[in-house]
Amino acid sequence: MMITLRHLRYFEALSRHRHFGRAAEECSVTQPALSMQMRELETLLATPLIERRRGDVQLTEVGHEVARRARDILATVFDLTEFTRRSSGPLAGPFVLGAAPSIAPYLLPGALPRIRQEFPALELVVRETLTASLISELVAGRIDAVLVSLPLEHPDVETLPLFEDHLLYAAPAQGHTPVPAHMLTPNLVAADRLLLLEEGHCLREQLLSVCSMPQALLRNQNGASSLSTLVQLVANGYGVTLLPELATVEIGDESRIALSRFRDPAPRRTIGLAWRRSSPRTQDFHALGEIIADVGQRLIERCRRRLPLVEDMVEARIAS
Repeated sequence: MMITLRHLRYFEALSRHRHFGRAAEECSVTQPALSMQMRELETLLATPLIERRRGDVQLTEVGHEVARRARDILATVFDLTEFTRRSSGPLAGPFVLGAAPSIAPYLLPGALPRIRQEFPALELVVRETLTASLISELVAGRIDAVLVSLPLEHPDVETLPLFEDHLLYAAPAQGHTPVPAHMLTPNLVAADRLLLLEEGHCLREQLLSVCSMPQALLRNQNGASSLSTLVQLVANGYGVTLLPELATVEIGDESRIALSRFRDPAPRRTIGLAWRRSSPRTQDFHALGEIIADVGQRLIERCRRRLPLVEDMVEARIAS
């Protein structure tokens, strides 16, 4: 008997979930079948890979290394499959696109119709989850490309910047005295008023960084699961936050939220596309990125027509 890709796929799933039931569910097999495959793998390798305990699973020292190598092997096999699919034409066949929750709801409504129109043979599946999970699944070969905030430092990942997305100060419109844009800086944001996404969102960490704010100063109840929830909290007077321009496009002038720009250098994030360096579909990713960049830039321009950049406001005042 030889080690098979099935052995590696089952073990890789188990190494992530650390639970036989959840790993079996992902692999669409019964728990006893998965357990049997794991015992076979341990027998073939002549060493224990996992410590079986009630309720969970722990990897042995060898198990950690085998899991890493299994991910590399599975990703290489996936890329080999993708290489053969490329012969059927650009952006054709199955394609899994991951996107962070602070990006997907704003970019995808405009991007998906364009993608379907320009690449009708593409069988697109969208996966929306936290950035850390997206990168893990990308490197493991379960996702083809991801839309995330850059920079993204990973030796196995290639990135393509698409467009810049400034962060805006959002406060309740009622009872809020706007700070002039030429004076507003992120360090003026009060820690006891700042509302954030829950831990695990990369945007949360970015806001803490640009506001130079340590975790210890934050209120314990901070932690929304989506930007739309933050918008509602701010509108109802529970605090203030920083919102990406993408998330403010649909906020009308009649909204209960007052949006302000920061003085230069204004905080911003770079939206980009990321994929495995080993993938043979680089041309596909650039074609996809071109569509998404165009959609994103159009949304950003809509926001800036309503709320111009600080330098544009200064030039307008000088001209008048």
